[in-house]
Amino acid sequence: MTPYKIEAGTAQHIGNRPQQNDRIALYTGARAPGYMLAVLSDGIASPAASEQVLHTARQVFDEFKPGDHPGIERIAQLLRDIVSETHLVIKMNALTSQAEAHASFVGLVLTPHGEAVWGHVGDSRLYRFQHGKPVARTSDADYVQHLVASDRLPEDAAKNHRKSKLLLNMLGNSRKEPFVAIGSHSGLAPGDSFLLCSDGLWHFFTDAELAAAIGRASPRQASEMLINKAGERSQGKGGNCTMGIVKLVKPPQGVAGTVSQSV
Repeated sequence: MTPYKIEAGTAQHIGNRPQQNDRIALYTGARAPGYMLAVLSDGIASPAASEQVLHTARQVFDEFKPGDHPGIERIAQLLRDIVSETHLVIKMNALTSQAEAHASFVGLVLTPHGEAVWGHVGDSRLYRFQHGKPVARTSDADYVQHLVASDRLPEDAAKNHRKSKLLLNMLGNSRKEPFVAIGSHSGLAPGDSFLLCSDGLWHFFTDAELAAAIGRASPRQASEMLINKAGERSQGKGGNCTMGIVKLVKPPQGVAGTVSQSV
């Protein structure tokens, strides 16, 4: 049994946009006791694709049967399956509606064996913190290397890739399959925490600022503070702002690892 309690919460703000296109959800496994899945998606132009991400994620996770102790790659494949199935449905819907829909994806799985596995597509992010310090976050580095390795991007062009901000790697793109960058961490313990967020949040903060805010407050308190500060820094011109915070804390004495969600 895990030596920590999970505290988790989600929060959103519409910003100055006419509608909220981001979606965020926390799930427990119907056939995977002790597993948790957090999913965030940023829909482009409409919430149709991001809603499909959550719908498919729930279906795939509900069917997941981990067995005794699946390896990291098995969990990573679960995230890839969510992306590939969602991507296929979005493209099929586009044929019917004659209008493409696109979305980013960030998924995080926590296992009862003290492991975390995450995957991402597009410009939404996942951060990992330890005791209020930033230790890792997703980036486009793996995607760019994938393009170089598959001869789709020359080395010289790769150096300037981040400056272009072209959202080529996304769900629903009819011209190419999404590439899922995978990360993992074993030996989870109290003091570890994760942040899933859309660009409407991370654009306004340094990694250290996010780590400090989440490290010193509950998920609900941290999300309220970050949304308010993002609004101030954007001067009322920010876009959709969405986040999911997962913190591992010491359980009360004599209580085994449990999951507590505050939304």
